[in-house]
Amino acid sequence: MNQRPLIHVLILALAIVLAGAAIGSGVQRFRLADRSVVVKGVAERPVKADIALWPVRIVASGVELAPTQDKIAADQRAVLRFFARHGIDSSRVELLSLEVTDKRSNPYEGAPSAARFAISATLVARTDQPEQIRAASQDVGELVAAGVALTSGAGYGTGPTYLFTKLNDLKPAMLAEATDNARDAAAEFAKRSGAHVGALKRASQGLFEILPRDQAPGIPEGSQLEKVLRVVTTLEYVLQ
Repeated sequence: MNQRPLIHVLILALAIVLAGAAIGSGVQRFRLADRSVVVKGVAERPVKADIALWPVRIVASGVELAPTQDKIAADQRAVLRFFARHGIDSSRVELLSLEVTDKRSNPYEGAPSAARFAISATLVARTDQPEQIRAASQDVGELVAAGVALTSGAGYGTGPTYLFTKLNDLKPAMLAEATDNARDAAAEFAKRSGAHVGALKRASQGLFEILPRDQAPGIPEGSQLEKVLRVVTTLEYVLQ
Protein backbone atom coordinates (compact mmCIF):
# COMPACT_ATOMS: atom_id res chain seq x y z
CA MET A 1 0.00 0.00 0.00
CA ASN A 2 1.29 3.43 -0.93
CA GLN A 3 1.62 5.53 2.29
CA ARG A 4 2.79 8.73 0.55
CA PRO A 5 -0.71 10.21 -0.21
CA LEU A 6 -1.78 9.57 3.38
CA ILE A 7 1.28 11.40 4.69
CA HIS A 8 0.50 14.34 2.43
CA VAL A 9 -3.05 14.46 3.75
CA LEU A 10 -1.84 14.40 7.33
CA ILE A 11 0.68 17.17 6.66
CA LEU A 12 -2.02 19.30 5.03
CA ALA A 13 -4.41 18.74 7.94
CA LEU A 14 -1.74 19.67 10.45
CA ALA A 15 -0.94 22.84 8.50
CA ILE A 16 -4.60 23.83 8.53
CA VAL A 17 -4.83 23.26 12.29
CA LEU A 18 -1.69 25.33 12.94
CA ALA A 19 -2.89 28.12 10.66
CA GLY A 20 -6.23 28.17 12.45
CA ALA A 21 -4.50 28.37 15.80
CA ALA A 22 -2.34 31.24 14.57
CA ILE A 23 -5.32 33.12 13.20
CA GLY A 24 -7.22 32.61 16.44
CA SER A 25 -4.27 33.84 18.44
CA GLY A 26 -3.97 36.87 16.22
CA VAL A 27 -7.62 37.81 16.68
CA GLN A 28 -7.23 37.45 20.42
CA ARG A 29 -4.22 39.72 20.49
CA PHE A 30 -6.03 42.25 18.30
CA ARG A 31 -9.00 42.36 20.63
CA LEU A 32 -6.78 42.74 23.66
CA ALA A 33 -4.88 45.56 21.99
CA ASP A 34 -8.13 47.25 21.03
CA ARG A 35 -9.45 47.43 24.59
CA SER A 36 -9.74 51.02 25.73
CA VAL A 37 -11.53 53.21 28.21
CA VAL A 38 -13.04 56.66 27.67
CA VAL A 39 -12.92 58.95 30.69
CA LYS A 40 -13.77 62.56 31.46
CA GLY A 41 -11.82 64.94 33.62
CA VAL A 42 -13.29 68.06 35.17
CA ALA A 43 -11.61 71.18 36.53
CA GLU A 44 -13.38 74.09 38.18
CA ARG A 45 -12.25 77.42 39.59
CA PRO A 46 -14.16 80.07 41.51
CA VAL A 47 -13.52 83.39 39.77
CA LYS A 48 -14.63 86.97 40.19
CA ALA A 49 -15.60 89.35 37.39
CA ASP A 50 -12.91 91.85 36.46
CA ILE A 51 -15.08 94.15 34.31
CA ALA A 52 -18.47 95.62 35.13
CA LEU A 53 -20.94 97.41 32.87
CA TRP A 54 -24.03 99.20 34.03
CA PRO A 55 -26.37 100.74 31.46
CA VAL A 56 -28.63 103.22 33.24
CA ARG A 57 -31.60 104.25 31.09
CA ILE A 58 -33.49 107.35 32.16
CA VAL A 59 -36.59 108.96 30.71
CA ALA A 60 -38.26 112.36 30.92
CA SER A 61 -41.55 113.51 29.44
CA GLY A 62 -43.32 116.83 29.05
CA VAL A 63 -45.76 118.92 27.07
CA GLU A 64 -43.06 121.09 25.46
CA LEU A 65 -39.75 119.97 24.02
CA ALA A 66 -37.37 122.50 25.60
CA PRO A 67 -38.36 121.87 29.24
CA THR A 68 -38.23 118.11 28.57
CA GLN A 69 -34.73 118.48 27.20
CA ASP A 70 -33.73 120.46 30.29
CA LYS A 71 -35.14 117.72 32.50
CA ILE A 72 -33.24 114.89 30.78
CA ALA A 73 -30.03 116.95 30.89
CA ALA A 74 -30.51 117.56 34.62
CA ASP A 75 -31.14 113.84 35.16
CA GLN A 76 -27.96 112.95 33.26
CA ARG A 77 -25.98 115.24 35.52
CA ALA A 78 -27.62 113.61 38.53
CA VAL A 79 -26.56 110.18 37.26
CA LEU A 80 -22.96 111.37 36.78
CA ARG A 81 -22.89 112.77 40.32
CA PHE A 82 -24.31 109.49 41.59
CA PHE A 83 -21.54 107.53 39.90
CA ALA A 84 -18.89 109.96 41.13
CA ARG A 85 -20.02 109.42 44.73
CA HIS A 86 -19.26 105.74 44.21
CA GLY A 87 -15.79 106.34 42.79
CA ILE A 88 -16.70 106.20 39.08
CA ASP A 89 -15.71 109.41 37.35
CA SER A 90 -17.33 110.80 34.21
CA SER A 91 -14.52 109.51 31.97
CA ARG A 92 -15.84 106.00 32.59
CA VAL A 93 -19.43 106.90 31.73
CA GLU A 94 -20.57 107.06 28.12
CA LEU A 95 -23.80 108.35 26.61
CA LEU A 96 -24.82 105.35 24.59
CA SER A 97 -28.10 106.60 23.13
CA LEU A 98 -30.51 109.52 23.18
CA GLU A 99 -34.01 109.17 21.76
CA VAL A 100 -36.72 111.79 21.34
CA THR A 101 -40.32 110.80 20.68
CA ASP A 102 -43.17 113.09 19.64
CA LYS A 103 -46.28 111.13 20.52
CA ARG A 104 -48.49 113.25 18.28
CA SER A 105 -46.49 112.21 15.24
CA ASN A 106 -47.25 108.55 15.92
CA PRO A 107 -50.36 107.51 13.95
CA TYR A 108 -50.77 104.47 16.19
CA GLU A 109 -50.88 106.51 19.38
CA GLY A 110 -54.17 106.21 21.19
CA ALA A 111 -55.90 109.01 23.03
CA PRO A 112 -53.67 112.11 23.34
CA SER A 113 -51.65 112.14 26.56
CA ALA A 114 -50.81 115.14 28.64
CA ALA A 115 -47.09 114.69 27.87
CA ARG A 116 -46.41 115.14 24.18
CA PHE A 117 -42.64 114.54 24.22
CA ALA A 118 -40.67 111.67 25.70
CA ILE A 119 -36.87 111.68 25.81
CA SER A 120 -34.85 108.67 26.91
CA ALA A 121 -31.10 108.48 27.42
CA THR A 122 -28.85 105.51 28.21
CA LEU A 123 -25.61 106.11 30.07
CA VAL A 124 -23.20 103.20 30.46
CA ALA A 125 -20.66 103.05 33.25
CA ARG A 126 -17.70 100.74 32.63
CA THR A 127 -15.01 99.97 35.16
CA ASP A 128 -12.34 97.40 35.97
CA GLN A 129 -13.34 97.67 39.62
CA PRO A 130 -16.66 95.78 39.66
CA GLU A 131 -17.12 96.29 43.38
CA GLN A 132 -17.74 99.98 42.68
CA ILE A 133 -20.57 99.12 40.33
CA ARG A 134 -22.06 96.63 42.75
CA ALA A 135 -22.00 99.16 45.57
CA ALA A 136 -23.59 101.78 43.35
CA SER A 137 -26.33 99.40 42.22
CA GLN A 138 -27.28 98.79 45.85
CA ASP A 139 -27.90 102.54 46.26
CA VAL A 140 -29.88 103.07 43.05
CA GLY A 141 -32.80 104.25 45.17
CA GLU A 142 -30.92 107.53 45.57
CA LEU A 143 -31.60 108.33 41.92
CA VAL A 144 -35.28 107.58 42.27
CA ALA A 145 -35.44 109.74 45.40
CA ALA A 146 -33.82 112.56 43.42
CA GLY A 147 -36.62 112.42 40.86
CA VAL A 148 -34.76 110.49 38.15
CA ALA A 149 -37.07 108.11 36.31
CA LEU A 150 -35.37 104.82 35.48
CA THR A 151 -36.65 102.45 32.83
CA SER A 152 -35.65 99.32 30.97
CA GLY A 153 -35.98 98.51 27.30
CA ALA A 154 -34.10 98.60 24.00
CA GLY A 155 -32.19 95.50 25.08
CA TYR A 156 -31.07 96.95 28.41
CA GLY A 157 -32.08 95.81 31.84
CA THR A 158 -31.89 97.85 35.00
CA GLY A 159 -28.94 96.07 36.61
CA PRO A 160 -25.19 95.72 36.06
CA THR A 161 -23.47 93.09 33.92
CA TYR A 162 -20.31 91.48 35.28
CA LEU A 163 -17.70 90.03 32.92
CA PHE A 164 -14.75 87.72 33.49
CA THR A 165 -12.06 88.34 30.86
CA LYS A 166 -8.98 86.55 32.23
CA LEU A 167 -9.74 83.07 30.96
CA ASN A 168 -6.41 82.69 29.16
CA ASP A 169 -4.52 83.13 32.43
CA LEU A 170 -6.17 80.01 33.87
CA LYS A 171 -6.42 77.78 30.82
CA PRO A 172 -3.07 75.90 31.08
CA ALA A 173 -3.43 74.99 34.76
CA MET A 174 -7.08 73.99 34.41
CA LEU A 175 -6.43 71.80 31.37
CA ALA A 176 -3.59 70.08 33.22
CA GLU A 177 -5.84 69.48 36.22
CA ALA A 178 -8.68 68.11 34.08
CA THR A 179 -6.25 65.81 32.26
CA ASP A 180 -4.82 64.52 35.56
CA ASN A 181 -8.34 63.84 36.84
CA ALA A 182 -9.17 61.89 33.69
CA ARG A 183 -5.96 59.87 33.99
CA ASP A 184 -6.79 59.04 37.63
CA ALA A 185 -10.26 57.89 36.59
CA ALA A 186 -8.76 55.66 33.87
CA ALA A 187 -6.28 54.18 36.36
CA GLU A 188 -9.06 53.39 38.83
CA PHE A 189 -11.14 51.76 36.12
CA ALA A 190 -8.18 49.70 34.93
CA LYS A 191 -7.38 48.59 38.47
CA ARG A 192 -10.91 47.35 39.03
CA SER A 193 -10.92 45.49 35.72
CA GLY A 194 -7.50 43.87 36.21
CA ALA A 195 -5.75 45.86 33.50
CA HIS A 196 -3.18 48.62 33.19
CA VAL A 197 -3.48 52.02 31.55
CA GLY A 198 -1.54 52.20 28.33
CA ALA A 199 -0.96 54.93 25.79
CA LEU A 200 -3.31 57.83 25.19
CA LYS A 201 -5.35 56.95 22.14
CA ARG A 202 -7.53 60.00 21.66
CA ALA A 203 -8.14 63.32 23.42
CA SER A 204 -10.87 65.91 23.12
CA GLN A 205 -10.87 69.23 24.93
CA GLY A 206 -14.24 70.57 25.91
CA LEU A 207 -15.23 74.21 25.86
CA PHE A 208 -14.55 76.40 28.83
CA GLU A 209 -17.77 77.50 30.50
CA ILE A 210 -18.33 80.50 32.73
CA LEU A 211 -21.18 79.54 35.03
CA PRO A 212 -23.03 81.50 37.70
CA ARG A 213 -21.87 80.77 41.21
CA ASP A 214 -25.49 80.47 42.29
CA GLN A 215 -27.41 78.56 39.65
CA ALA A 216 -30.89 79.78 40.44
CA PRO A 217 -33.76 80.42 38.02
CA GLY A 218 -33.95 84.01 36.85
CA ILE A 219 -30.42 84.91 38.03
CA PRO A 220 -28.14 84.70 34.97
CA GLU A 221 -24.37 84.42 35.05
CA GLY A 222 -23.86 87.98 33.79
CA SER A 223 -25.66 89.46 36.77
CA GLN A 224 -23.41 87.72 39.32
CA LEU A 225 -20.08 89.15 40.37
CA GLU A 226 -18.75 85.75 41.47
CA LYS A 227 -18.70 82.91 38.96
CA VAL A 228 -17.39 79.39 38.36
CA LEU A 229 -15.03 78.57 35.49
CA ARG A 230 -15.36 74.97 34.29
CA VAL A 231 -13.75 72.76 31.65
CA VAL A 232 -14.26 69.07 30.80
CA THR A 233 -11.74 67.00 28.85
CA THR A 234 -12.49 63.63 27.26
CA LEU A 235 -9.60 61.15 26.95
CA GLU A 236 -9.40 57.60 25.63
CA TYR A 237 -6.64 55.31 26.94
CA VAL A 238 -5.56 51.90 25.72
CA LEU A 239 -5.92 49.18 28.36
CA GLN A 240 -3.22 46.53 28.57
